[in-house]
Amino acid sequence: MCKKEMNPKRNFNVKMNKTEVVAAVLPMQEHWLPLANLDLLLPPLDVGVMFCYLNPIIIPEKINLEFGFNNIVKILKSSLAETLVSYYAFSGEIVQNSAREPEVLCNNSGVYFTEAFADVGLKEINFYNPDESIEGKLVPKKKHGVLAVQVTQLTCGGIVVGCTFDHRVADAYSANLFLVSWSELAQSKPLTQLPSFRRLSLFPRRPGYYDASIDDLYVPIPGLPTIKPETLNPNDQVISRIYYVSGDKIEHLQSLANCHDQKGKKFQRSKLEETSSFKNFRFGIVVDGRTRLISNGDNIRDKSLKGYFGNILSIPFGEKRIEELKEKPLNWIANVVHEFLEIAKTREHFLGLIDWVEAHRPEPSVAKIYATDGDGPAVVVSSGQYFPTKRINFGWGEPAFWSYHFPWAGKAGYVMPMPSPKGNGDWIVYMHLLKWQMELIEASSSQVLQPLTANYLNFI
Repeated sequence: MCKKEMNPKRNFNVKMNKTEVVAAVLPMQEHWLPLANLDLLLPPLDVGVMFCYLNPIIIPEKINLEFGFNNIVKILKSSLAETLVSYYAFSGEIVQNSAREPEVLCNNSGVYFTEAFADVGLKEINFYNPDESIEGKLVPKKKHGVLAVQVTQLTCGGIVVGCTFDHRVADAYSANLFLVSWSELAQSKPLTQLPSFRRLSLFPRRPGYYDASIDDLYVPIPGLPTIKPETLNPNDQVISRIYYVSGDKIEHLQSLANCHDQKGKKFQRSKLEETSSFKNFRFGIVVDGRTRLISNGDNIRDKSLKGYFGNILSIPFGEKRIEELKEKPLNWIANVVHEFLEIAKTREHFLGLIDWVEAHRPEPSVAKIYATDGDGPAVVVSSGQYFPTKRINFGWGEPAFWSYHFPWAGKAGYVMPMPSPKGNGDWIVYMHLLKWQMELIEASSSQVLQPLTANYLNFI
């Protein structure tokens, strides 16, 4: 049956009906959890994520009148309280220690949990423009603690579960562990992975050592440069957009980025590498160091890192003139990306980064690409390709759509590609850039980046 594209409903209202604190169901001894050195590289940033579910009453094979909104809220709250027993850092709050460094006070102060109603149907939401549809509406603003949750009922009976967490406490990998555990407990299933808070795995070495290349990637800084909207002209406003990219377009880009090494042997770049190189900006790529720090036979850097809860990230970046990028073929640009990524693909890089932070404490430090101030556009690309979305099932089906939401106030842009809910090789791409940068990308990549619509998502 052919579907008529529905115009999104703009300026819909969200009524916050009730907010309460959900704490761990079991009492715990109050204690301090120091942030590891790699956590200290993150300034106070909140990251949002949202999951959209079809009306559980009309989902095929899920016809169950027990899945009314009140019962859904009850399931989410009770399972969250159980999950916080293992993920107790999310039930605490960030405080400063005597050295004025942030730490987690694990006091079970709880998570602010909000019930809301939006006068809009799922197929009417303008996901392409999350500034209009998501910001301040479907993803909560965190006002207290480390984590905030909002569950919103829509006029169609659909449900949106939004979460906002403090990036200093958890990276995307850690947040994914929590979300999967939460959904497992909601279905009364055993946890497939327990979180590990063993900071011993990320202690600095004695004596410490780091390569000078880390000084090119990180810098001590008293504060992260932010954008003041009142000082910008209209084209320099920061905006967010969500697109989809078809699998055949991704494969075509990958074929263009394939190249030969000096011996003539053909090899392929990862899809993230060549898609990142498609942007005409100074760019960095977030690298997860968990697998790189695990080493057989090492009793300290052990396999507990698989469940490690915290940040184990590095952000290598490269810089080229825009004119040069325009002149070069895509495979040349892909090689440039591959070269600057190489520095962060070793175990020694992450051990050195831990030692680098130790050498500069207690002065705050940050990735240098975030600290740019008027010296050219920049974008950071993070991969959500392993986002375990199909496992975020609280009992009423898999999410019909999901996305990260990261409208931070820094000067570097942010891009997050994720797998499409269609499971057909397409990508969903969240972008947060200056307005003129977004317009440039849309003008030059209109055949690749398509605005995300309810029609694409096949919402009923």
